[in-house]
Amino acid sequence: MLKHKAYKFRIYPTKEQEILIAKTIGCSRFIFNHFLAKWDETYKTTGKGLSYGSCSKEIPLLKRQFDWLKEVDSTSVQISVKHLADAFDRFFKKQNERPRFKSKRHPVQSYKTNIQGKNQLPEVSIGCNKLKLPKLKWVRFAHSKQVTGRILNATIRRNASGKYFVSLLVEQEINELPKTGSSVGVDVGLK
Repeated sequence: MLKHKAYKFRIYPTKEQEILIAKTIGCSRFIFNHFLAKWDETYKTTGKGLSYGSCSKEIPLLKRQFDWLKEVDSTSVQISVKHLADAFDRFFKKQNERPRFKSKRHPVQSYKTNIQGKNQLPEVSIGCNKLKLPKLKWVRFAHSKQVTGRILNATIRRNASGKYFVSLLVEQEINELPKTGSSVGVDVGLK
């Protein structure tokens, strides 16, 4: 049976990598806020919101308009639009509050990047105390646990004190344990 498991590690980027992480976080925030404003404007005029598809089609136009969007990982920009669409879905199902604009001053800043397809070479790979991430190349990290399984995505975070972390979501094959019953000798006093 396939299960998802998350691993969190501290990473130690170089100055150039820190700059690229900051740019990626900023671009993801810009895209999220841009489409949130557009979503609100469309809702006020037509009474209907936008869809993920209509927003993601506009990203290439924005990249032509703003050259600095081309410098960062393209999947992180797409994922920020996906997060906005998911936030509105949860809002309309009355699970969450209405999505709010992302702030540059929030103490924890992050972006997420996906791994492309099952058969392609992994964009996130683990070497000897180094982790390969899209656009960042090899980043030194605290390799405290062994990661087993296929890496699905990575979330890079910078906390308020300036430390960097990566969370890896991994798909693992897990064997189910045999079911136990009261006839086996397990009796907890409940019927």
